[in-house]
Amino acid sequence: MVQPSKPNIYIVDDDPCIRDVISVFLSRAGYECSSFSGADHCLSMLRTHKCDLLITDVKMPVKDGIELLTEARSIFPWLPVLIITSYADVPLAVKALKAGATDFAEKPLDWDRFMATVQSILSETELSDTLAGKPLTRTETIVLRLILEGRSNKEIAHILSRSTRTVEVHRSHIMHKLNVDNVVELVKRAAGIDLGGTAEPGIK
Repeated sequence: MVQPSKPNIYIVDDDPCIRDVISVFLSRAGYECSSFSGADHCLSMLRTHKCDLLITDVKMPVKDGIELLTEARSIFPWLPVLIITSYADVPLAVKALKAGATDFAEKPLDWDRFMATVQSILSETELSDTLAGKPLTRTETIVLRLILEGRSNKEIAHILSRSTRTVEVHRSHIMHKLNVDNVVELVKRAAGIDLGGTAEPGIK
């Protein structure tokens, strides 16, 4: 039986102590780690090697974490990126989130929280990989149709007599299956899908 490959995590930080400590924690948790002192070496490796999660400091010389994030996602659009920042740099972390970062962690790192964040991101990525390309269910097709009509999650929940949380789960599955991460891309991707007629309420 072929064993599944371990997730490969890239760590980018100009501080070797930070890189080494993060690598130790992640390796103990069963992850493969590749560490880099700067963005350019990391970007070079990304073009030819597998990466499941990029962890980068936000403040680095030459090329900072936001520049790395932007260039990395131009190479690998679905790559999850976890930004590391000090408390004083939280505005930069917010800027990074707007640029497409998946999450951020504050220094000094709370290791339990940090590891939980890493595991959560990788689990979400695994779900995306599992669902990508699979056909929509009848309910998901109806939810997608309502989304394209401009309905909010709350409105869709009311129409289908379901909880808002249930609609959010359907919406997440739709995004994963169509391999998109925002509504603009969803609309473009849905243009080629036959969604049938008017949405029916009360569908299970």
